Amino acid sequence: MSETVQGAPPPPPVATPRLSAVVVPYRRTALGLELFWVKREKALRFAGGFYAFPGGKVDREDAEVPVRGASGRDAALRAAAARELLEEAGVLVAEGAERLGPDEVGALRRELLEGRGSWREALERHGLALRAEDLPDAGRWVTPEFAPVRFDTFFYLVEVGEHARAEWWPGELSEASWVTPAEALARWEAGTALLHPPALHVLRVLARFDTPERALAELGAPEHCPDFIAQRIEYQRGVRVFPLRTATLPPATHTNAYVLGEGELLIVDPGSGDEAELARLLAMVEGLVAEGARVKAVVLTHHHGDHTAGVRAVTERLGVPLWCHARTADRVEVPAARLLADGEVLELAGTPPQRWRVLHTPGHARGHLCLVDERTRAAVVGDMVAGVGSIVIDPPEGDMAEYLRQLARLRDWPVTTLHAAHGMAIPDGPGKLQEYLDHRAAREARILESVPAEGATLAEVVARAYVETPPFLLPVAERSALAVLLKLQDEGRVRESSGRYFRG
Repeated sequence: MSETVQGAPPPPPVATPRLSAVVVPYRRTALGLELFWVKREKALRFAGGFYAFPGGKVDREDAEVPVRGASGRDAALRAAAARELLEEAGVLVAEGAERLGPDEVGALRRELLEGRGSWREALERHGLALRAEDLPDAGRWVTPEFAPVRFDTFFYLVEVGEHARAEWWPGELSEASWVTPAEALARWEAGTALLHPPALHVLRVLARFDTPERALAELGAPEHCPDFIAQRIEYQRGVRVFPLRTATLPPATHTNAYVLGEGELLIVDPGSGDEAELARLLAMVEGLVAEGARVKAVVLTHHHGDHTAGVRAVTERLGVPLWCHARTADRVEVPAARLLADGEVLELAGTPPQRWRVLHTPGHARGHLCLVDERTRAAVVGDMVAGVGSIVIDPPEGDMAEYLRQLARLRDWPVTTLHAAHGMAIPDGPGKLQEYLDHRAAREARILESVPAEGATLAEVVARAYVETPPFLLPVAERSALAVLLKLQDEGRVRESSGRYFRG
């Protein structure tokens, strides 16, 4: 991504949350409480690659399912919760469920997954009834406004009886298993299981499970969640993301600031110049400081305005220095107290301590930096890749050949999760980086094919190579096409004469 361009459409409106339901299945064992959690397929548009609990959106037909002890929206939510629990975990929670054997439950599950018949008809055919008491309320969460897809989600805590058997079937889920809350939290802390705030809250509460009643009370009262929206988002331990509304290139509407550390903190890319947006970020940071943390510095990945607009306000308000690369320091107004170079390590005291390796990754911008955590190999990657949209390479600042070299370098480092400046965390970092390399190679081939024997202007090459691109993005496409043509020139595969490009 980069700053917005002239002629770009206005930012899309904030998405309306869709009603959804999630079930937290648990069982008591000799070793303690266990939860049945699932991992969503990485290709899914929402929360792909994240760990969660069985659930999904409320279907229109869910409102037709009677639920004893509930009515209206509450009944539809519980009907959806019970359906999703059966579809994703194979657990049937209904009066009379103990009469059905595993094969019958499996057949009912497959029937629903394949869309053969309705949920209401299936329940009636087997003499089953849903009861509100079997699906007690366990909290409500609303997806923050920065997300392109949002949900208004109601959680339910369900104890799985001895007659039920939870199992994973391939589909929208890549895995599922029983896990203790302590084991799940250990994986989150190690960076091997990404969690959204609701799932993290559930695990923390149930790690100290006493009684269902006390757990339900705690689950329904999370901290830092005004209007049911989480203000602290920590997909993995010590990496907090804080999306700020910025003047960035559509379809993105926000640029992610990051707060790294568990004692000493670094604030990465406070990119909004809007006072209200910065006030939200500062309120969160000051809350961490009140809990004993200390801000060490502000770090910039690069100089573009959607990453730097709030630098002066944040450094002055917190009284902390700016750290960045030399080729970023000469583009921003705030003097840099420390110039960061490739290979050095930024150490943050805390529990656990963090060591962030600095990688100089030019290509998108000459001073572009990535930070890689030495323990988890998670990487804060600025505009190397994006969770939404794509990356602009704009000569002469942008250099396509160098950008491709740095993508391959980052892929081979190796890294795990990528925390980009735009969009959600990307769990399969090497896969995403290879995807970008493949996409750029395909685009380069198309651009080369668009250079005819008689030659063509840059605009003519773009018209042939970017036929699917929206008109407002054609100026951006032209800059990226120029970056490719310059690379091809350096390789001797294209030559330029009097503003026309010819095959080399």
